[in-house]
Amino acid sequence: MPRTHEPSTPPLPAEHLRVGDCLVDIPLREIRAPGARRPRRITPKAMGVLLVLVDHADRVVSRDALLAEVWPDTLPTDDVVTQAVTQLRKAFDEDRGNPRYIETIAKNGYRLLAKVRWLVPEQAAAAGEAGPAGEGAGVATAGADGAAAAVAPAIARAERIEPVPLPNQPRPRGTWRSLVATVAVVLALVALLVWWSLARQAHAPGAAPAALDPARVATAARPYRLITSMPGFEVQPTLSPDAALVAYVAIPDGQRGTAILVQTTDQTPPRQLTRPSGLAEDSAPAWSPDGRSIAFLRVDPARACKVLLIAANGGAEREIGDCDPRNPPTFEWTPDGRGLIFGSMQTAQGIVGMRVLDLASGEWRAVPYRPGAGNLDLSPRFSPDGRWIVFLRNNPQGDFWRLPAEGGTAERLSQLSADVRGWDWLPDNRSILFGRMIDGDTRLFRLDLETGQARDLGIESAQFPAVAASRPAAAFVQRKPYFGLFRVVLGDTSKGAVHVVDPLFPSSARDMLPAVAPDGRQIVFFSDRSGSNHLWWADLDQPDSLRMLPGVTPGTRYGASWSADSGRVSVVGPDTDGRNAIFEVIPASGRVTRLPAPVDEPIQAMQLPDPNRMLVLAGAGDGRLRLHLFDRSRSPWKLLAAIDDVVEAKADPAHNRLLFARQTQSGLWQADLGLAAASIRQIDDSEPVADRYRLWDVAVATGELRYMDQQPTCLSLMRRMATPELPPSVLCLDQSRRSAINGFSLSPRGDTVYLALAKWDGADIGYMDLPEEPKTFVPGWLN
Repeated sequence: MPRTHEPSTPPLPAEHLRVGDCLVDIPLREIRAPGARRPRRITPKAMGVLLVLVDHADRVVSRDALLAEVWPDTLPTDDVVTQAVTQLRKAFDEDRGNPRYIETIAKNGYRLLAKVRWLVPEQAAAAGEAGPAGEGAGVATAGADGAAAAVAPAIARAERIEPVPLPNQPRPRGTWRSLVATVAVVLALVALLVWWSLARQAHAPGAAPAALDPARVATAARPYRLITSMPGFEVQPTLSPDAALVAYVAIPDGQRGTAILVQTTDQTPPRQLTRPSGLAEDSAPAWSPDGRSIAFLRVDPARACKVLLIAANGGAEREIGDCDPRNPPTFEWTPDGRGLIFGSMQTAQGIVGMRVLDLASGEWRAVPYRPGAGNLDLSPRFSPDGRWIVFLRNNPQGDFWRLPAEGGTAERLSQLSADVRGWDWLPDNRSILFGRMIDGDTRLFRLDLETGQARDLGIESAQFPAVAASRPAAAFVQRKPYFGLFRVVLGDTSKGAVHVVDPLFPSSARDMLPAVAPDGRQIVFFSDRSGSNHLWWADLDQPDSLRMLPGVTPGTRYGASWSADSGRVSVVGPDTDGRNAIFEVIPASGRVTRLPAPVDEPIQAMQLPDPNRMLVLAGAGDGRLRLHLFDRSRSPWKLLAAIDDVVEAKADPAHNRLLFARQTQSGLWQADLGLAAASIRQIDDSEPVADRYRLWDVAVATGELRYMDQQPTCLSLMRRMATPELPPSVLCLDQSRRSAINGFSLSPRGDTVYLALAKWDGADIGYMDLPEEPKTFVPGWLN
């Protein structure tokens, strides 16, 4: 029977190898090419193809052999092999037409050209830090003769291991050396199989935990593994109470929209649980306390939102409630499994606080507490002992608050003012696990509710954790997006014009938040191409003019703002003490000046047509935001006016007005440039929606308004919002690539858009066992 190469199978003879100049992490399915800022993740099947090619280094492996090895007992097309090889070549950063890693043999198959070295853990860590590993003990090499030396000490002295022949290929003649090596390999395989069996027994539900060896723990590479196997996005995990199963959101093969999938927490093929029709998409699964049911949302672009219930093993769906499709709610089960508790929701009566939906009667009841005006209380969850409700107030400047389960007065638990990306209770009843966005990356933290201290778990690109109810285990989303800048000239599609998506300033880094100057010639953006986030400038007519502007490390939540004369840009970033400050940069000279704005922790600074005035968005307490208008010609600056509940603002000089989005509801508002209270009114009640509040812009010369939306049929859909001069219109910029959610920029006349599109994007579900009382240091878990 063919041996399938899947990451769920114990990698042999090690977890890391070097292919040419690239480092390969087999369990994480990541390939780091030289010069790349971050590794690139490949699919399990692509990893399988690579391992087969490694097994037969410098030999031609036929397509039929690859299909038999990597896709056994299935009937795939030849395209799957082509796609896997294409993905490997991209990960190896191979030049088109000049193969250095994988050679295509016409009408036959593929051959691995690069030299291979298997790495033991210590060498893998050193290779990740210092570059290519040297030739030494514990390193296996595979050269042009196809030989491979083993990693394990038991077979380190063998000079050659003959490759296992593929089907329909002649078996090479054996030698005594190859026989010795083969016996050693068999012994190593037996040892690894014994280890694998013991590991699976230890992971089985109800198994007694193995004794913790501090020496072994101290050298562990990571406390988690990836358990999903489909390419693309797997997000929003929820664990069954015993942690045996995970439900999550993904796009099934052959479908456009998302559905709920279920699989075991070992890497096994998923089964599709829900089947939305048309353009509807399913999201936000939540496992019931008894493990029998899953509640979820179904949102249709036709403005329908339903709360549904389905048995965990499949069957008929039951509708249990309605919701606002523009602002899908957050919810969780009540401890008795008889209801769902929802966070703040938009209703016909406006924003309401937390409520409980009774599943038997379909009736709503308000949680007895006072949410307070202007607050959004999201993601409520009952504590494991049922005594408390903890919720997140006013994200994305969020903090955790606590309320007795029977209602009462809420108390603040943290002082984070953070962009929280999901959270859940830990089994100890006194701490929680949450994701947080910091400097463009998401990380997992553990918050002690008694001390208010939050500690980084050391897991990069992790968010939206879900903890099992009756077993110390957690699932989470690991996402590592890479964005590049693109320019799109917006033609008149009604007249047959075709828009072209052109890349700007190609790199292997993350470029985002472009801002075009009012003169239409200059652009600034944020990028980590230097190793950390910095501000970059270029003349659009001279691409070679691109350069970094040192002296400021901007945050990645809001972009830069140009002055009306195109001579200065303002950005917000941390100062030397780590506190947010406003900086003004003159691109022509590179001069950076810290501005003395009299506010604590500003998050956005906006230039106005009057150079003596500036708008500053900053916290107003308890996560709420306030937009301040300052006269900056005086010292200290004089506060002229302010508007509460603003989350994004942009000047519209063409109409002598300010446009802004609110923190608590969808839509767009306007005010005059003096922020007079009498001038404030809503001009659109639907866009932007709450979770896409930064995805709109206004052309400074014409006042044209554009909004970036997303649909299953088009991941980057640009809408022109109606104005007195122009009717609404829709244009799909890119069907398959997502735009970054933190903004784009229109040219002064609105005929060109500059945006960040995903060059490489995807998400996998990670799984890890949680130490109940971690008294010994465990990498990723801090006490």
